[in-house]
Amino acid sequence: MDQPAEIGRRVQQLRTRGGMTQRQLAEPAYSAAYISTLESGRVRPSETALRFLATRLGTTYEELATGRPAHLATELRLALTDAQRTLATGAADEAAGHYRSLLAEAERLELPAEQAEAQLGLGDCALESGELPAARGHFAAAEALLSGEPLPRRARAIRGRAVAHLLAGELRYACYLLESTIEELEARGLADPEALVMLYAAVISPYIDMGAHARAAHAAETALALAPQVGDPALVAGMHRQVARTFLAEGRTADADASLAKAQSMYRQLRLATDLAHCHWMRGYVKAQSGELTAAEEELRTARSILAARRAALYTAQVEVELADVLRRLGRHGEAAELLSGVLDLDDHHGAVHAGGAHRLLGLMAEERGDTEAAEEHYVRALALLERSGATGDLADLCRLLGDLLRRAGRTEAALDAYRTGLGHRAAIGTTTLGPAPPGPC
Repeated sequence: MDQPAEIGRRVQQLRTRGGMTQRQLAEPAYSAAYISTLESGRVRPSETALRFLATRLGTTYEELATGRPAHLATELRLALTDAQRTLATGAADEAAGHYRSLLAEAERLELPAEQAEAQLGLGDCALESGELPAARGHFAAAEALLSGEPLPRRARAIRGRAVAHLLAGELRYACYLLESTIEELEARGLADPEALVMLYAAVISPYIDMGAHARAAHAAETALALAPQVGDPALVAGMHRQVARTFLAEGRTADADASLAKAQSMYRQLRLATDLAHCHWMRGYVKAQSGELTAAEEELRTARSILAARRAALYTAQVEVELADVLRRLGRHGEAAELLSGVLDLDDHHGAVHAGGAHRLLGLMAEERGDTEAAEEHYVRALALLERSGATGDLADLCRLLGDLLRRAGRTEAALDAYRTGLGHRAAIGTTTLGPAPPGPC
């Protein structure tokens, strides 16, 4: 709302233009003296008074309070919806260009809610293109713009920050952000179904990667129970996609595939290309777990094709690690190594988990061709990368591989050290990260 003097001048101009006296404008709710005081800028009108006067003057509350025609904010919101549709169906860089223009317009018009929406859109674009520090910055800016809003309104920004940290391999910090927000929502009695489903679905992946399978199962059960109260089909589809991970962790591959099929159908209807690619990706993983390697390759190549076309570099790299593992198991080591070489180029710019996975696979292939020195080097590099991330399940498996390699080479003490390291990283089932906040990554 503008300063009282500016509002007063605006009321006087509109009243004069309409040929009304102060008494005619005031009646029946107010007095002519109140209108005179208001027009002189000596009193700040209440929202109720401004809404009454706006009706009498044939304008809107927003235009009277700020001087901005209401249609400008409406047009900006429609344009933000168009930008969101561009991100869903086109390239992230094209959508980011739209969002940047709309952010500048929202700043010019001093519309904080629309500024926040543009920052959220830019954060989503940065996630898709793999620009994780930029994504964190945009989500943090959106959260700051919404600082005066109820916590459920800030949930999307918090989730975005957490996903950026998760993709960077900072699992514990991502988990903490999501858990602490869920706890605060429930402690305050702010049981907003959409916010809770969004947060519970997002926390499943870091839980599983950290070995907290009981917590992941609880999050999945809670999200499924809340889903009937959620009206956003994209959010429900994303929940089904994440719940599939808990089924996989429990060995329930048929349930996982059914959950992914539900999500896939919804994403096709909504034309959400990146999310559809994620479903193909996960279904490829399910097929690989079941030993259906040809079907797994087909699903993963479909996912890779969609993501590469959208220039989603980080997601593409992650799919390539999964695809390389399938190719290795099919005996096509040359193709697998070529895929993994591209993934390793991203080491310094993105998270450690996918690069660690690439080194692990290269180590396995080196072992299979009898090059134990190269295998050990890749395992050690993978270990260094994964230790930064807190991916306990991957770490435990990697330490087992390294220990077995060293034991076969007769290096018993070094093998025991590797096994002990693996035991130290294996998380207790059901652990949680609530407690002192982990230090925020630089």
